[in-house]
Amino acid sequence: MNKYYDSIYDWWKNIDKILLFLILGLFLLGLFFSLVSTSLIASDKLDTKSYYFFFKHSVYIILAIVILIMFSFLNQRILTKFSLILFLIAFLSLMLVPFVGIEVKGSKRWLDLIFLPRFQPVEIIKPFFIVTLSLMLTIQNRRLYFKYFLSTLLIFPILMLLVYQPDIGQTLLISMVWLALIFVSGINIFVFFMFFFLVGSVVSYLVMFVSKFEYIKIRLLAFLDSNTGNNYQAEKASDAIINGGFFGKGIGEGTLNSRVPEAHTDYIVSVIAEEFGAIIVIAILLLYLIFSYKIIQKIKILNEDLLKLILIGCVSLILLQTFIHVGVNIRLLPTTGMTLPFLSYGGSSIVSTAIVSGIILNLTKRKID
Repeated sequence: MNKYYDSIYDWWKNIDKILLFLILGLFLLGLFFSLVSTSLIASDKLDTKSYYFFFKHSVYIILAIVILIMFSFLNQRILTKFSLILFLIAFLSLMLVPFVGIEVKGSKRWLDLIFLPRFQPVEIIKPFFIVTLSLMLTIQNRRLYFKYFLSTLLIFPILMLLVYQPDIGQTLLISMVWLALIFVSGINIFVFFMFFFLVGSVVSYLVMFVSKFEYIKIRLLAFLDSNTGNNYQAEKASDAIINGGFFGKGIGEGTLNSRVPEAHTDYIVSVIAEEFGAIIVIAILLLYLIFSYKIIQKIKILNEDLLKLILIGCVSLILLQTFIHVGVNIRLLPTTGMTLPFLSYGGSSIVSTAIVSGIILNLTKRKID
């Protein structure tokens, strides 16, 4: 029993408490916005009279806190080995989606599990993909570009499975995280941009001339030309931000949830802006920047390349996902269906963010001499 208490004491003594409280604060903010935007306070006009979303979100937040503490407790060597095993399991789950997945609005992205209904395997792949990729990029091999070839073999089947679903948002996100880690791993800058140009050319060809990718072209055209009529959700989201103004319309006064399906997931920034105003959105984005800055400070004092790459991958994932979500909400980017880390409703997204947070807390702990 004393050993157990000693372990908890050591964990508390060495954990980065600022990062921990930022993470918990962001999760609790998401829970608060779930309460005021999707439950009884705001549902009179929706005639739902229910705390369903709030209670469900609460369960996911409790699960998230357990997960992030568990991952932050692990020994770093065990963490990397455990991540490889979980990456394989998550990848096999992603492979099952085309066969036994649930189709919603033309996309087949989810598995229906007893303990986690509408579970999205790609969300669980993301944190373990970062760890696995970082391990590959730190391989010591005389063949200069061998590790980059391995990383291509790692990401290619994931992207193909995501394209098949189709899920352009997650495809873009994972590709960008991959490129970010390739870039900081020390690759020749000329080779990197040549490779980037090649990938961009292939993607452009597929979007323009292959029928399987027609949906991407439709979204891009809708984004570029508002007269196509295919950007209803984006228009309503940007209208909500404009109507909210600087200080918002007030709790429960927003209408976006009743006009756009899944607004509390894909358009949570617009929901918050409409009810609480742009000033609260700016404050939330500042929290993300402080969170990222604290991680970058930790990266600077680390000596191990593997730990640096994992942390860079984690902070890149959170920042890029936040940028894509906000970009879609303000019509800077085409619609992607991307959640906002920590704040958006959705079990798979919350669990994924909790895993990333647990890994960050683990690798930023103060080292015991």
